[in-house]
Amino acid sequence: MVTCSRARDAVASVADPEMPMLTLTDLGVVRGIEVAHDAVTVTITPTYSGCPAVEVMREDLRAALRAAGFARVEVRTVFAPPWSTDWISEEGRRKLADNGIAPPERVGSPRPGPVPLTLTVPSATVRCPRCGSPATEELSRFGPTACTALRRCTACREPFEHMKEL
Repeated sequence: MVTCSRARDAVASVADPEMPMLTLTDLGVVRGIEVAHDAVTVTITPTYSGCPAVEVMREDLRAALRAAGFARVEVRTVFAPPWSTDWISEEGRRKLADNGIAPPERVGSPRPGPVPLTLTVPSATVRCPRCGSPATEELSRFGPTACTALRRCTACREPFEHMKEL
């Protein structure tokens, strides 16, 4: 028998393709799950409109839901409201830190309209995920994924990634 609980469990098992320590649920891209008979519709909001991992997310969600017994699976993508790092769960933030990535600070309610893009160095203190020191420096605003920056701790000297706030 297919149920909402089974659909939620299947969706909750799907890892983010770029940060596999997080599930899509941890990352906050899953916006909704609807079940009707043997069909399920999952609505996602990618981290940004040009996210190269969206098709992999869709395919991984479809595969997990089919394996859970759903004959018909639809994955919808919506861009409004835009995804925010505030949507990352507390568990997701813990997993980022446990894997050496400084989680983003909370930024609060999004403003209506376009998401502003700045290329200036952020003023917020970023704590080292290894030793906890606030004495860190940015090495590069752009890391291995579009949502991360490269930093180094001046206390323990270890490099780390920081997930940028949006």
